[in-house]
Amino acid sequence: MKFTKPATSITDQLALLRRRGMVIDDEPAARHYLQHISYYRLRAYWLTYEAPAAVGDHAFRPGTRFEDVLALYVFDRQLRLLVMDAIERVEVALRAGWAHHMAMTYGSHGYLDPAHHDSVANHANGLDDLAKEIRRSNDTFVHHYRRKYTDPDLPPVWMAAEIISFGQLSMWIGNLKLRADRQAISKPFGLDEKALVSFAHHMSYVRNICAHHGRLWNKRFTVTMAVPKFPAKLPIAMRGAHDRMLHNTLVMLDHLLGVVAPDSGWRGRLVALIDGCPQADPAAMGFPADWRARAAWRVAT
Repeated sequence: MKFTKPATSITDQLALLRRRGMVIDDEPAARHYLQHISYYRLRAYWLTYEAPAAVGDHAFRPGTRFEDVLALYVFDRQLRLLVMDAIERVEVALRAGWAHHMAMTYGSHGYLDPAHHDSVANHANGLDDLAKEIRRSNDTFVHHYRRKYTDPDLPPVWMAAEIISFGQLSMWIGNLKLRADRQAISKPFGLDEKALVSFAHHMSYVRNICAHHGRLWNKRFTVTMAVPKFPAKLPIAMRGAHDRMLHNTLVMLDHLLGVVAPDSGWRGRLVALIDGCPQADPAAMGFPADWRARAAWRVAT
């Protein structure tokens, strides 16, 4: 089937939204946001307001306002920034934990040895990716290593930890042959190694969504995370939550921030964000109905 839909001007977009039943009180503002955000991006946020209509068309529920759609979009943007703030702190701590353990256990370049890794092929691919990143890097510490040292060709693990992508980092940790190594990296975070490896993989996926300004609110994830068995507060907090939506991710990030940044106030900011946007139904993020009564979401006053 050939795509034949014509492009639509902003004036026609406004007319189309009104014809379908959307209330637009401030047309200049709506025109501004359609120009600078785009009809197609905002469409993901008004889908939840759509109602059954005639075949081949769309309609909005009575009382649907452009301002409500925009409020939901702004909420999602702020949510994305808050999640990225948490991921950054956790990612930095995970890089540090991997590098320190490998350096202290196997030496500065022990990570280069395939004997410490489960899949030789995955290890080789990781080294290839690292070599490519180093060739592209303009970091001062990379130039210094190249100028001063010729062997090994790749830098020590604490430098490598600053260069590899987060997705690669999750692979390096997950590919460690010995459970004792994975467990040693996981222990400071209060998690079993299976839970940490699973969440690291999931977190790199969520990070990628955020980095590309994707939607988190009501998103169904394709890369999920395992529900930890302990500490007990985590499975209790996640009970009844949708396993392909954001709630469990937020619970895990809050737990990890309690370790790496206990004074961040992140949970309070998150709850305040949810409370400040009535258009953002927590159930659409996979929250269980009684989430406010659960200890994981209590905010100190």
